[in-house]
Amino acid sequence: MIVMKMKMSNEVDLGKEPVGRLLATLAIPAIASQVVNALYNMVDRMYIGHIPGSGAEALTGVGVCFPIIMIISAFAGMIGMGGAPQASILMGKKDNQGAEKILGNCFSALVGIAVVLTVLVLLFQEKLLYLFGASENTIVYAQEYVQIYALGTIFVQLTLGMNSFISAQGFSRISMLTVVIGAVINIILDPILIMGFGMGVRGAAVATVLSQAVSAVWALRFLSGPSTILRLKKENFRIQRKVIMPCVALGFAPFVMQSTESLLVLCFNSSLLKYGGDIAVGAMTILSSIMQFAMLPLHGLTQGGQPIISYNYGAKKPERVKKAFKLLLLLCLAYTTAMWALAELAPGVLVGIFTNDAELIELSKWALRIYMAGILLMGAQTACQQSFVAFGNAKVSAFLAMLRKLILLIPLIYILPVFIEDKVFAVFLAEPIADVLAVSATCTLFAITFKKLLAEMEK
Repeated sequence: MIVMKMKMSNEVDLGKEPVGRLLATLAIPAIASQVVNALYNMVDRMYIGHIPGSGAEALTGVGVCFPIIMIISAFAGMIGMGGAPQASILMGKKDNQGAEKILGNCFSALVGIAVVLTVLVLLFQEKLLYLFGASENTIVYAQEYVQIYALGTIFVQLTLGMNSFISAQGFSRISMLTVVIGAVINIILDPILIMGFGMGVRGAAVATVLSQAVSAVWALRFLSGPSTILRLKKENFRIQRKVIMPCVALGFAPFVMQSTESLLVLCFNSSLLKYGGDIAVGAMTILSSIMQFAMLPLHGLTQGGQPIISYNYGAKKPERVKKAFKLLLLLCLAYTTAMWALAELAPGVLVGIFTNDAELIELSKWALRIYMAGILLMGAQTACQQSFVAFGNAKVSAFLAMLRKLILLIPLIYILPVFIEDKVFAVFLAEPIADVLAVSATCTLFAITFKKLLAEMEK
């Protein structure tokens, strides 16, 4: 029955088809969806940054909303990216009933989290925005955006969280369409609402919420319909501790990776505001947007590789696991090398997308070369770290997620300016130094652990 559904949907057999073909089939749509997702997150800022007269301040205002947006997305990632690998492993063991329990529990958890987050953001929005770097000049734009965005939290949670389960089953095209449909709607609505109706920042927020709502409906209709392998069922909606807690534990690593972006922006913005003023915070907004674009396709690659690794790990097929990881690692390194070259050789191409302010462009070009100097190695970091998640190894994946950002990067943001005369340069330099140290530790730990896992599967 499962095979028939896969064939009818033109999807893949995770346990039998050639690994290279599988990775291409799953990763290409995932990368496309991640690029489109990054694009429609950037489109808001592109239009806002070019609002006549107030574009630079409005862009900075929306930029300080980014930590709140990342926290909301992080909770969706904790549930979706924690539950989906667990479901893939159970599918590899032919336990689809257990996988459906995970799906139903995760759906209920996402709804509950969305309600709590909406209330908290609306209640504490002003304090949070000032905490994340808003000033008297930019707070009005930040509040205009975040008030509307918070009302769409339920749609963000369900879109991101449930789409992970669509990918985990091998339905890569459906997963891609979940993102593309919302992105196209957002891209169409942005110029209409921002410029045409003169809504400015509010128009960008409304466009984002409406597009996420359509994506959420699309994902839920598929997971409730006849074509899916794992189906949403009411009897699985009651949250059970033994079902949801392993998902939360495994999803803690993706949660840390995304939520600490908020803490990082707080640290970066507070230091840059102190040493370089509003313009330095504006440059950081542009840099974080570019880095988001650079990393999301990388996550698309690992999103395509995760179901293959998880399923075959559950099915005890070490050779297929080994092939999938090696190919994933190679592709991740090739991509980050290309992004590093673009950032170092043509930073103006990337920066010019977001602003036409000459002073802000010059500062951002200079900062981008420093900030992204270590992205060359991040392909190895991401491939190894996400493979730990695919194996269901919650403890190691959580440690590695905390290592780069919490243990290394945040202290460096404050330590380096003490020893380097150019304080703004020192703040940006913290990023590549943390990258190099984290990659070294991650690759060493993965090499040791991977060998043990392969030996256990062979037994």
